[in-house]
Amino acid sequence: MAFQIPFKFGGSASDASVAASARPSRMMEYDQPLVWVVVLLMLFGMVMVYSASIALPDSPKFAYLGGKNSYFLLRQAMFIAISLVGGLFAFRIPVATWQRLAPFMFVVTLIMLALVLVPGVGVSVNGARRWLPMRIGQPSEIMKVVAVLYAADFTVRKQQYMHKLTKGFMPMAAAMALVGVLLLLEPDLGAFGVIVCISMGILFLGGFNMIWFGGIGAILVLVFSSIIALSPFRRARMFAYMNPWEEGNALDKAYQLTHSLIAFGRGEIFGVGLGGSVEKLHYLPEAHTDFIMAVIGEELGLVGVIVVIGMFYWLVKRAFDIGRQAIALEQHFAGLAAKGIGIWLGVQVFINMGVNLGLLPTKGLTLPLMSYGGSGVLFNCIGLAILLRIDYENRVRMRGGRQGINK
Repeated sequence: MAFQIPFKFGGSASDASVAASARPSRMMEYDQPLVWVVVLLMLFGMVMVYSASIALPDSPKFAYLGGKNSYFLLRQAMFIAISLVGGLFAFRIPVATWQRLAPFMFVVTLIMLALVLVPGVGVSVNGARRWLPMRIGQPSEIMKVVAVLYAADFTVRKQQYMHKLTKGFMPMAAAMALVGVLLLLEPDLGAFGVIVCISMGILFLGGFNMIWFGGIGAILVLVFSSIIALSPFRRARMFAYMNPWEEGNALDKAYQLTHSLIAFGRGEIFGVGLGGSVEKLHYLPEAHTDFIMAVIGEELGLVGVIVVIGMFYWLVKRAFDIGRQAIALEQHFAGLAAKGIGIWLGVQVFINMGVNLGLLPTKGLTLPLMSYGGSGVLFNCIGLAILLRIDYENRVRMRGGRQGINK
């Protein structure tokens, strides 16, 4: 039996080109490059989590795994799947709804931070009480997203008072101080630092008085220095950071740092090859979480590190571009929220990489989207879904329509 391919006669190539030019150009509904960069970072992170954790079942600490080398890989894949679904739901929520719910979410998250400290409710891991039971996760990760939304909403509502200390800064300072007290009691100085940077960054972008901003920045440096100086274990960690190769430090407080630096040194330019890391073989603690960048440096070398830095740089730059576009469309909350998400990711990536490379004192902060963990990846995806929603609404407005914005 012969098959015939239908063909329409009667039209010329010039007619087709005229018809195509007569149709209005369609703008993409969403930022596809942004989605692909996020997905690639998560998938790359999943591969590196598997590589960094493959030897962990051999350790007595992880005897409960029963020798399952793929345990962390399967869980990370599950976390990513849940995070993508959560991000999809977050994307469906209009930006105006996020703004309206921001104060309520801030209060609820404060309550969750307080519940973590209640004996019998909060779960303690490695000496820190940061988790809620029933796999609810870390309220500090929730607070990072909420801090972006709350600070953006506050700045928009108090825009006329941004040049006044009492009404433009003190209410936000009181809120952040309360968050700081709860986080320091866990203790979680790293999360507090990220949240302070988010809040101060959004206030600065919102037009807060430059003189007051500079003075408050100096006070914050003094506050964080005092916290470190008055805390024996933080003070010891700082001294170890300043001289990590001294024998007493290398075997104690600077143990993670020295082995992280050894990993980067072994990787050189092109790395020792995927799966070839030696430091992950029970030498470098938390290789699949806080120090996953060291494993990337060892196995994929300087090239792999530059690729990861480049992807995060593009992500942060894109967040600021979306925010700038929203402000140009007079969507000030959306613009500040987008830039706040960029600040959050940029600061946390900088701290994590700085710790891994020995540029900053050792601090327990994960690498967004890539480190092992459920709460971190989930709320990273929710934050980026909000960013994607802001970009989507920007595109709708630039097309001159409002349909779909509130759906």
